[in-house]
Amino acid sequence: RRRLNECPLGSAALAGTSFPIDRRMTAAALGFDRPTANSLDAVSDRDFALEYLSALSILAMHLSRLSEEIVIWCSAPFSFVRLSDAFTTGSSIMPQKRNPDAAELVRAKIGRISGALVGLLTVMKGLPLAYAKDTQEDKEPVFAATDAAALSLAACDGMVRDLVPHTERMRTYAGSGFSTATDLADWLVRVLKLPFRTAHHVTGRLVGLAEKRGVDLADLTLEEMQAEEAGITAEIFSVLTVESSIASRTSEGGTAPDNVRAQATRWLAALGEPAA
Repeated sequence: RRRLNECPLGSAALAGTSFPIDRRMTAAALGFDRPTANSLDAVSDRDFALEYLSALSILAMHLSRLSEEIVIWCSAPFSFVRLSDAFTTGSSIMPQKRNPDAAELVRAKIGRISGALVGLLTVMKGLPLAYAKDTQEDKEPVFAATDAAALSLAACDGMVRDLVPHTERMRTYAGSGFSTATDLADWLVRVLKLPFRTAHHVTGRLVGLAEKRGVDLADLTLEEMQAEEAGITAEIFSVLTVESSIASRTSEGGTAPDNVRAQATRWLAALGEPAA
């Protein structure tokens, strides 16, 4: 609003007017913050609409990514979360299916918003200065994109509130794929003062050993670890759990529980929502 709420009244067709009007008074009377600074610019561009559509497109892109995440997390191979019947439908053929229709429709509807931006950019790209009738095509994409964004926001808000996480399943998957290998390497650097390059190689060899044996890193014996790096002690096992890995990410913006709660509290306050 601070940048775009400017009044074009008084710009006339392109060069302003010879009548002694007070453009600041008329702008204030109509609810604008100020008059436009250049009359030719005011009638010949639609930057206000393009900037608005650009902001909507960025918002829409994130809503689409969230919806894609929900679709994946609801799928049978993952089953990280569950949506209620309010946001899912069954299959006409497969009675066991719970299709995350709301998320899929948001993901598709987002294309209308980015399409509206590209459409208006295409209208404007070949226009000369001053007014052209082509600019009448600015209304439909703005209104259509606004409607699509409002509907998508409401759907995503409802889905997030409705989600039920399967925490045990998520915990199991979080620990798979040697996800704490970085924590092992960090311990070697922090405690044994190894260069990270060396720690990286040692960790890689231990991962290879665990893969060969078909076990997790935490299931290797202390003796097996010491065969790769003699300085390793039993303390190493304290950093090889998912919980300790998450809790250690305490840098600003990290994923330690206290950090996440602080970020959630900050955004809830910004949105006028009560803290959980």
